[in-house]
Amino acid sequence: MSYSDFTLERAQRTFALALREQEDMFHDVAEHAISPLLRATLDENIALAKAINTEKARSELIVAPVLVEVRRQLGHRVSLFSGVMFDVAPDQGLNGACDFILARSPTQWVLSAPVLTIVEAKNDNIKAGIGQCVAAMVASRLFNERDGNAITAIFGAVTTGTVWQFLRLEGPALDLDGREYHIERIDKILGILTWMMTDEGDRGRLVA
Repeated sequence: MSYSDFTLERAQRTFALALREQEDMFHDVAEHAISPLLRATLDENIALAKAINTEKARSELIVAPVLVEVRRQLGHRVSLFSGVMFDVAPDQGLNGACDFILARSPTQWVLSAPVLTIVEAKNDNIKAGIGQCVAAMVASRLFNERDGNAITAIFGAVTTGTVWQFLRLEGPALDLDGREYHIERIDKILGILTWMMTDEGDRGRLVA
């Protein structure tokens, strides 16, 4: 068993999580203007990723450039990992590869706590990826606790590249943003992702 085996229902039951749907959970989070480089990259890559229409293409051509921009906007104070094995608790099914991990550490050679955000890339079905993302978020919390980095909130995102949906895990509460964000709102997507990686996001200060 691994992260990819979890449905949302299974993750809720296994880890005793209470699901709460929050409409427009990040409405108070400010937008972030994107760089000309990311704008040019997306202008070139989105149509190509749609034409190829595979999870790998969307991940490489859309999701990765967006997350690299997050790292750049945060002054490279965070680390970004892609496709790494994250075997935290295999006996609980918390093992396997994560599409993307963002950690609040400038060290890029080794994944270090605290891990704050998990991003799962899917080809065309966001709902199918939510359980997998939630399981990886639970693993992130355990990973942080073992390293002595108790983080109030762990965040997640499931995306097709062109559509993004966000989650927050705090204690037993699993908050799912009822709003989906299209890539046309890239300024807002960047704002949310960078907010997640700050001290304010760490404290879970969301107005819902």
